Amino acid sequence: MDEGSKRVLSVDSHLVNSSSCIATLAEGEYVDQTFINSPINVVTGDHIGGDKIIYHVYNGSPIEKQLESNKEKPPKPGIIRRLMSCCKRIPTDTNSETTKKNGANHVPSKHEHVNRNPTDTGEDRALGDHRQIGPSHVRQCWMTDSSNVLQSGLETGQNKNCSHVTTENGGNLKSYTQKDENKLMSSWDGTSRGYNVPGCGWRIALSHTFSEKRKPMMSPGKIFQIHLFAGILARYQKFYRHLKKSNRRPCMDFSHQLTHEQIYGVPAGGIGGGCFNRGWKGEFCRWQLRPGIHEYVTTSANQFILCVRCHGKTVYQKVLSPYSCPRKCLRSWDWNFPANKAFYHALYPRAWTVYEIPHLGLVLTCRQISPVIPHEYTDSSIPAVVFSWHIQNSSDNHYEVSVALAMENGIGTTAARASEGNYNQQFNTDQNCSGITMYNTYFDKMPYTMTLGGRDAIGRKISTCLNFDPASDGSTLWNDLFTDGEFDCADKVSNTASSGQAIGCAVAIKSYVSAKSSTDGVDFALSWDMPVVYFGSKETPHYRRYTRFFGSDGKTGHKIAIYALDNYTNWEEQIERWQNPILSNIDLPNWYKSALFNELYYITDGGTIWLDIPKLEGSSNNQTKSSSSSVREEYLRNTSIVQEYGRFAYLEGHEYRMYNTCDVHFHASIALAHLWPKLELSLQYDIAASILQYDDTPFQFTMDGNWGIVKLPDVIPHDLGDPEDEPWKRVNAYFVHDTASWRDLTPKFVLQVFRDYYVTNDKEFLMNMWPVCLKLMSKSLKYDEDGDGLIETGGAIDQTLYWWSMTGPSAYCGGLWLSALRCILEAGKILDRQHEVKQFEEILNLATKSYQDKLWNGEYFNYCSDQRDQHWDSIMAEQCVGQWYLLACNMADVLPSEKVISSLKKVYKFNVLTFADGKCGAVNGMRPNAKIDQSCMQSQEVWSGATYALAATMIHKGMIHEGFTTAEGIYRSCWEDLGMAFQTPAAIMKHKHHRSLAYMRSLSIWGMQYALERKTSA
Repeated sequence: MDEGSKRVLSVDSHLVNSSSCIATLAEGEYVDQTFINSPINVVTGDHIGGDKIIYHVYNGSPIEKQLESNKEKPPKPGIIRRLMSCCKRIPTDTNSETTKKNGANHVPSKHEHVNRNPTDTGEDRALGDHRQIGPSHVRQCWMTDSSNVLQSGLETGQNKNCSHVTTENGGNLKSYTQKDENKLMSSWDGTSRGYNVPGCGWRIALSHTFSEKRKPMMSPGKIFQIHLFAGILARYQKFYRHLKKSNRRPCMDFSHQLTHEQIYGVPAGGIGGGCFNRGWKGEFCRWQLRPGIHEYVTTSANQFILCVRCHGKTVYQKVLSPYSCPRKCLRSWDWNFPANKAFYHALYPRAWTVYEIPHLGLVLTCRQISPVIPHEYTDSSIPAVVFSWHIQNSSDNHYEVSVALAMENGIGTTAARASEGNYNQQFNTDQNCSGITMYNTYFDKMPYTMTLGGRDAIGRKISTCLNFDPASDGSTLWNDLFTDGEFDCADKVSNTASSGQAIGCAVAIKSYVSAKSSTDGVDFALSWDMPVVYFGSKETPHYRRYTRFFGSDGKTGHKIAIYALDNYTNWEEQIERWQNPILSNIDLPNWYKSALFNELYYITDGGTIWLDIPKLEGSSNNQTKSSSSSVREEYLRNTSIVQEYGRFAYLEGHEYRMYNTCDVHFHASIALAHLWPKLELSLQYDIAASILQYDDTPFQFTMDGNWGIVKLPDVIPHDLGDPEDEPWKRVNAYFVHDTASWRDLTPKFVLQVFRDYYVTNDKEFLMNMWPVCLKLMSKSLKYDEDGDGLIETGGAIDQTLYWWSMTGPSAYCGGLWLSALRCILEAGKILDRQHEVKQFEEILNLATKSYQDKLWNGEYFNYCSDQRDQHWDSIMAEQCVGQWYLLACNMADVLPSEKVISSLKKVYKFNVLTFADGKCGAVNGMRPNAKIDQSCMQSQEVWSGATYALAATMIHKGMIHEGFTTAEGIYRSCWEDLGMAFQTPAAIMKHKHHRSLAYMRSLSIWGMQYALERKTSA
């Protein structure tokens, strides 16, 4: 070796997944000194004792610490070993004392007090301490898309999670590369990346302002439909007044639509135990403690406060919020944290906020962790969140740093404060955990607690403020903390608040942070315990899922908080094992990684309820009571799946307050089937049982004024009920139409059943569903009026796109029907139902021929076959939605592949690229002349979830570039341009308007990931 060469004795493992790192040197390798001094590289060398040096090689990325480069020539190719894969683990220094003592994969306990000196890592303190937590963190380029790495010419290995997918259409992931300059960070004026903040996700400066704010859509879209709208309005007002008499609201409250607030972030809490949203500027907002009911309130008193002391004096105390002081309260607090010195990063179910205080040399990183873990059905139900703080001191001063969390007992509204009997109580445990439990009686028959706690450790002190008045100027709490960075409280229980009186509390954790060091493990746990819940009718008590593990006496809030503090590092390890293979795949663009995980917010924040179902006496897990002729409703509601994993429901949307809406769950269900398949099966059992229900209550529907009954037997319901009534018991809360004749509901249900069987391989589930599916399909044959095997639509309100009428066979309903026939046929083969197999095989052959003969025009499938409809030959974005399901089940053999691809290409060219310059997703309808189909409101809308499903279908068919471009448009429009993060609407228009904020259907983005993984496994 040349004398100028250096031997690498250790490797900084946090760089392994960094897209800004062009090469990682492995232990024992030699690197030429010429390369180290190359002007095109940035190299840092960390001296760790003796002759040991760690080299970090960057491709010109902006970092705070850089060696002076000289003018020597760059190295020849091959001078170092290239990084072979973003997810490849390169071992850390096996000779280190820590490794010898604890093993190569040792992870320091989060309960240890860690006080570090920067020379231990060689990383500039302004960059943050990059100690590993659990599995390797993903580090990617600071403000650019990971796909840029594709241009670097590095050799890359294939990642099993959909890297390097080559498809039948010749596309692959590497053909899709997009630069991702984050305009949401353009106003940020900081320098620190924070602590362990991943490179992928939704990142926004707290100083960012969105340029556009949308309004809700009200009109049906066309002047000739206004007279219909007027009739609907009159009937709606009558229905509204009727409900108001019983103190209820319509499940679709058109008179009180949500305001588009551009504030929301990652929700806090597990699945189905209630939650609240923590906005990207730090707001505690959008509370959903009562099942299925959101309260859009931002609680002013709920704030983190920072107190810094030096040489025995408080030198800094501030609310960590960029907002100004509230008008009527807490005016003694110091607000207005510099918004351009902080940023927020969301990667559900975690989030990070980084605060920079340059004049003190301090950087604080708050990490929010909730227990949302795929294929995990215990901890994922826990109503708790952990806020873990890392404090970094790059100054020459020693500091005492106190972080306090103040909270109001309740959500802060006048109505919430009107409740009597609220009080706070301290708790201390022998697990060195202490804090305050807040007891609240606001919700009728549903008392609850919120517990705020932290853990003591060496070098750390917890103090509590048991009672302060959030409606006052807040000086008592503020001055107490300012005095010495602690709260001085000797009481154990506060006074009980009277009606109208606000009561709050706070917990502070004080740490000593020496000069040029950092500390972490400043952990707050917040839990809420409302074990027994009632829906609006107050008829039946229900027990939340987590009560199976923590009890239902309402006194376990502190136990849940302690459990969260003990287990959140394990939660993070499981989350990272799930996410890292996707995040580390350099072939996937950063926006997609953000969209994929952050759209999952709805699993927590979709009005979700997860109930525990007690096991019935005498039931058997192996007993199958279904037969080909009958299925007992009671059995379907209490199968072993339901009893073991509970009952699950989520709203169609925050503004469409109906549980498990069947036609929309069709799109969203892939997320559950892929990540929590047991919950998906449980949900489908509930839908199957509801199909058998009968409710002969007369009802006048607001759309056409016709009278009907609420629920016919052997018909799929629109939804499983309104949480303001009694869901599951009374279904079909939807009051606009009579959906009993909707043509698309039956095929959608059959497709979901078979897809869920295909994903889970649960044959007992298929057996139980068979009689229901058979009955539904047989009943739907009445819509085949000409005997050609294909169902027809009647030009009326008889499918989901009710404004956009279809007459005769249609691409949408007909395509779904073909796919459902194929699935029922395959299910019959699996269950050895030869008679039914023969019957449906004949129908499928007839229907397939008729579908192509009547709808195929040489390029795509016409919207419908009746040429008297002015839009009969429109190009519908979802004409291949039935094929999406068949492709997911590896059965795309009904229609010729070339016709499906041709249709998808037509949709891509017209509905995607021609609409809004290809930057807004897929508009529902386009005319052959490249104009938007203006038949109605729905034809002019872009449906976010339908766009993601279309993208998934394209990926299944090998149209990788087209699929990603299609999905990118709707994501960037909603999340980056319009400020609709964590409230993706059902639909947006090209200009000005949206419809139904925070909607279920966008979970269909997981269909894209499912398609990518299937391509890879194939």
